Amino acid sequence: MPHLDFTQPPFDVLSAGERQSIKKNTQVRYLAKDEVLPADDLQYFYVVLKGQIEQLLNGDFFAAYLGSNHTDHLNSNDWFDSRRLPESLIEESLQKGSIQQGSSSAITPYQFRATEDTLLLQINGSTIDKISAQNHLVRQLLSENLPERLKALQQRRSGQNLDTESYNDQQEVQQIMLQPVIDVALLPVHIVDADNSIFQAARIMTEAGLKHVLVRPSGHLEDKNSSDRTLGILTDTDICRAVSDQQNPATTLCQRYASFNLRTIDFDDEIGDALLTMTRYRIHRLPVIDANGQVVGVLGQSDMLAHIGHHSQLISIQIEQATDLPSLDTAVELIGRYIRAQHQNGIKMGNISRMVQTLNAQVFTKLWQLIVPDEVMANTCVIVMGSEGRGEQIMRTDQDNALIIRDGFTHPELAQFADTFNQQLANLGYPLCNGNIMMTNPIWRQPLKQFEAQISLWFRNTDPKHSIYLSAIFDGEYVCGDESLLTHVRQHLKIAHRQSDAMFVRQFARAALQFGDVSQWWQKFVPLLGGKSSSYDIDLKKAGIFPLVHGIRTLALENDIFDAPSSKGRLKALVQARALNQERADTLLEALEFFMAQRLSVALSTDDKHAHEVDPTTLTALERDLLKECLAVVKSFKGQLSRHYQLEFG
Repeated sequence: MPHLDFTQPPFDVLSAGERQSIKKNTQVRYLAKDEVLPADDLQYFYVVLKGQIEQLLNGDFFAAYLGSNHTDHLNSNDWFDSRRLPESLIEESLQKGSIQQGSSSAITPYQFRATEDTLLLQINGSTIDKISAQNHLVRQLLSENLPERLKALQQRRSGQNLDTESYNDQQEVQQIMLQPVIDVALLPVHIVDADNSIFQAARIMTEAGLKHVLVRPSGHLEDKNSSDRTLGILTDTDICRAVSDQQNPATTLCQRYASFNLRTIDFDDEIGDALLTMTRYRIHRLPVIDANGQVVGVLGQSDMLAHIGHHSQLISIQIEQATDLPSLDTAVELIGRYIRAQHQNGIKMGNISRMVQTLNAQVFTKLWQLIVPDEVMANTCVIVMGSEGRGEQIMRTDQDNALIIRDGFTHPELAQFADTFNQQLANLGYPLCNGNIMMTNPIWRQPLKQFEAQISLWFRNTDPKHSIYLSAIFDGEYVCGDESLLTHVRQHLKIAHRQSDAMFVRQFARAALQFGDVSQWWQKFVPLLGGKSSSYDIDLKKAGIFPLVHGIRTLALENDIFDAPSSKGRLKALVQARALNQERADTLLEALEFFMAQRLSVALSTDDKHAHEVDPTTLTALERDLLKECLAVVKSFKGQLSRHYQLEFG
């Protein structure tokens, strides 16, 4: 979902939970010039991102609300509550007796009209009301009572009771949106004449590595007053259309399939204007025109979003606005670029992984919405499992998902929906699971009661795969649909665990010790001391990530912790249960995130998202020292598990 600027009133006084609630109930709204908010939309709270809104009362101007492009301050976005009614008219009507006290149905509301193309953030009014009820600072800032608002302003000026946490990302987004489009890497200009053949255009596109060429209309060169704004465009889609029409590319002219009257943008227009134009007209390319009316390049949507795409809120907007698989694919690619940019900027791995989990969940939700009817969405629950469920999957290694179905609900195409979902995810770059832990597998697509019966069977541990299946479902996290179905599954996990054999947890813990210990690991680095190259790679997953993850998972199972699927959440709960002390938990988490970061570095440097082995010779001295310390933490933790569960550990 798009983010608000939480450094600005009235949102700079929100708690973390309140911010999260706002994010979940916010969406982007576009109004064209002179478009008026319909009556059905006068139930929301709005923030003006870009543009201008005019507030009218019975057709007369009352107030204006401006986006940041109209102010001297980058983060100065006006807001308004469309539900607020004219106080003067309410008082007048009460005095006349035309309405009853507490009733406002007879009062004519304000009208809100865009005086130019405008982008708004639309927030559910009920969400604002709930937050206002529990946060007196927000209540003061949004109060309809003028003295209350003045009191809030006085407190703000005196610096009382304000949360001063800074959100630099939002400020960077505002700055980028105000940059000229010429700052974005533009696609090169290749122009063909309208009477050139489609074959000639296709050859130029192939040689240039582009999916389009610009088309010069007939008589363009002869007209001295003409500008490049009259150019047309021919895309690879147009050529495919010509071929499907059984046209001969060698004789068919570009004029026939090219599009003219293009939308263009000036070189000094803002990136925000380009985003607005592309969003409004659903186009992916904009020719950029210089001061002399000549085209200097073509602004591609993917290049523009890449320029600003390391900001998660803009990726969220892209996902939310996706209407088909190709547009969703663009957003998925931006997630990859976001990961790379965040990692290169030194952002903490845990922060990256949790944001990626959020963005991936939005992708999965959007895809499921594109596939299934509303009745299926309302009667099922999509969950992800494994590292994706824990929020610890950085690269798109594989997909682990399941579908919980409400008891009694059936749909003849459920199996087809599930198969389409998994296949489309694979097309988006989320590989199919080799272990077939996906909803296309009937084991992972069942009604609630059958799911619960299956979980009880797994706790009997009669098959080696059962522990693997339980590990997956322990890590289950909600994506979309009816979340109460997942809540029931978690409750049953607790019941089934309590009814299982007393030795179950002990056997479950064995997996954390199954991979060979990297003991005497320094021997692997000895060749470095002599200046020779080491051929020994360390498997970061087996030597570090898996023992930590599964060991923490086992301790969580033993302590009836089922509501926190992430390793970080489990460690926090284990500290609260006094199963671990805070220092130990912090050390385990730091070690886990170090291994995740190293694995990501290997994947990014080799373009192999499945990479999990690191060559110590490629590390700096500091990295090798940290690797040593983290491997020592793993060894110590495995020893702790061995003693606790009385298991052999060599």
